[in-house]
Amino acid sequence: MVDIIYEKDLRPMKYHVLTGPRQDRAVRAIAKWFNVRVQPMRKFLIERLDMSDMENMPARWEVAEAAPEADPLEAALGARRFTQNIPLFTDEEMARALDAALAAGSEGGDTDVAAKAGKDLLKEVIVG
Repeated sequence: MVDIIYEKDLRPMKYHVLTGPRQDRAVRAIAKWFNVRVQPMRKFLIERLDMSDMENMPARWEVAEAAPEADPLEAALGARRFTQNIPLFTDEEMARALDAALAAGSEGGDTDVAAKAGKDLLKEVIVG
């Protein structure tokens, strides 16, 4: 019971953190990455991340930008960016997205088509 009340009390604080200037820029960049609106993205981030992750999200985004991933398909999905730099997805969710992307790529699609299949799966996780 205490956990539920405590968790509900953190939502306004988390929203306040996400609407800070640097965090807002990172949220908008992530929303653009997955082609979702900003409000559903904020809701998903509030559900998934703790306060420390949210406060450090802009710096982690910049680190990910400075060290791009080598594999083009993993880079297109943000495999490391959204599991290690910003823990937005579980390893299992990202593995399913990579599998979907590899399946789309093996059917004759290029990297963009394959990445879209994986991003669509991750978008479903975000918007529910």
